[in-house]
Amino acid sequence: MQSTFIPLNIRRFQQLAQVETPDTVYWDRLAKPELLQEHNTIDYLDFSPSHPDNFVVTCSVRVQIYNLMTKLVVKNLSRFQKTAYGATFRQDGRLLAAGDEEGHVKLFDTTSRNILRLFKGHTAPVHRTFFTADKLQLASFGDDKSVRLWDVANEKVVQTYGDTHTDYIRAGAMHPQAPHMFVSGGYDGKINLYDTRAETAVQRTLDHGAPVESMLFLPNGSIFVSAGGSQVRVWDLISGCRLLTMMSQHHKTVTCLRLGSDGRRLLSGGLDRHVKIYDVSTYKTMHTLTYPNAVVSMAVAGGDQAVVAGMVDGLVSIRRMMVDSKPSHLKRIRAERTRRHFKDAVRPNHTQEVDHTIKDRIKGPGLKSYDVHLRVFNHKKALDDVMNAQKMAKQPELVVAVITDLLHRKSLDKALTDRRDTMLVRFIDFICNHMGETRFMRPLMMAASTVLDVFERRLVAYSPKLMRSLERLSHVMQEEVRLTTDLMRLKGAMDMLIGISMDNGEVAHKPTYVETKTPSMQPSQAAEKYVVFVE
Repeated sequence: MQSTFIPLNIRRFQQLAQVETPDTVYWDRLAKPELLQEHNTIDYLDFSPSHPDNFVVTCSVRVQIYNLMTKLVVKNLSRFQKTAYGATFRQDGRLLAAGDEEGHVKLFDTTSRNILRLFKGHTAPVHRTFFTADKLQLASFGDDKSVRLWDVANEKVVQTYGDTHTDYIRAGAMHPQAPHMFVSGGYDGKINLYDTRAETAVQRTLDHGAPVESMLFLPNGSIFVSAGGSQVRVWDLISGCRLLTMMSQHHKTVTCLRLGSDGRRLLSGGLDRHVKIYDVSTYKTMHTLTYPNAVVSMAVAGGDQAVVAGMVDGLVSIRRMMVDSKPSHLKRIRAERTRRHFKDAVRPNHTQEVDHTIKDRIKGPGLKSYDVHLRVFNHKKALDDVMNAQKMAKQPELVVAVITDLLHRKSLDKALTDRRDTMLVRFIDFICNHMGETRFMRPLMMAASTVLDVFERRLVAYSPKLMRSLERLSHVMQEEVRLTTDLMRLKGAMDMLIGISMDNGEVAHKPTYVETKTPSMQPSQAAEKYVVFVE
């Protein structure tokens, strides 16, 4: 019986474009979406800081608090005569503020559902409301082109900024550490930075270039982000509100912004049905989530426990993060990984599950030219076949696969012996060009050692061109050693800093507010007299 020759396995080196990043693996752990259906567009979503399993949905004339686990309504705040907008929790989760189409701002107690305060002053719908960092004041952004700052305890307006925008104000953000600073974004494309301590309240006016739909500050407060049109822009507050970068990953309007992974990731949702996830250190797109309809609102639970997106058709998509420690989640993760890994494999025609299917071996006529040379142990010709300029430039993994096979056969030195200088120079240049790639480093290091062994046994004089190639190989090896040494020193320094910070008891991303036990707030007279008329 004639034995068959197994072709060279050139897929042992994965293509660079197919390498899975840690973000891809991490965000793929989001489970399949669980859906809730509302009757109108989901205006705003927000998670409770005190109860991470609860999130609030603002839709039509209702503000409803849902439980993340049961998907049931925990509280129903239906004290609105007209459409409600932008319900957000205070930093301690005890209070919730929302605007409405009447121009009112209502403050609710999340435990009793009572209206504690009723702020009147806007003459048009109020779309966004946010608490200051000290939790004592509340900012509202309205369609009457004004921004108002309210005192929560006294139910009075502190400041009114009525001539800062020339169109609707639909976006704003409060500084996470300084209660006197905040920003507003309008449909006139302008962004205003406010400082309530200064005589001139508006410190900076920036141009986003499109109607601003959403804004937020990064946790340290030195950078804020604006979204509008198809662009997301990043501004540096420290350097005079300088534009740091501009991201145009959406092809339709960006509607919402959120932070994830404790402030290390930025999420943007748009009308193109996508949610883009960026790294805030490089502002590069790390992952993309796809939804069945246009995304108009979004919220991310603490620790990335869940990503909730609201769509224009009233659909709420809840995607919970699967935890590896739970047995049920382990089964789902393993099943999904197995399905992705073997999706291209040919499965047998019976119902019994198998680990993998072994394909038929390729016969002689189907072999590549280098396989034919390797089959008859003609190692020099096999190496010559893959060392042409086209394969070296476009298929370096094929060249490394042949080199690895020759190393396993312990015949690479024989394939390099008694060769012309041009071929040896080409071989050494290939090693120098690809030595820094992680996927090729180990076999190419062994190949470089073999080259030195071959030249050690030669007693003839070398040509100047070959000497320059050997000097380049020496220089590349010294650079790799230097880089490895620098990285080890950097790792040691970082380990020392992390160890010192852990010894001092520092906690990353510690909240800026201090939890204090305060007496419960009583409803004001205006809030007690407020009545909702049902037609």
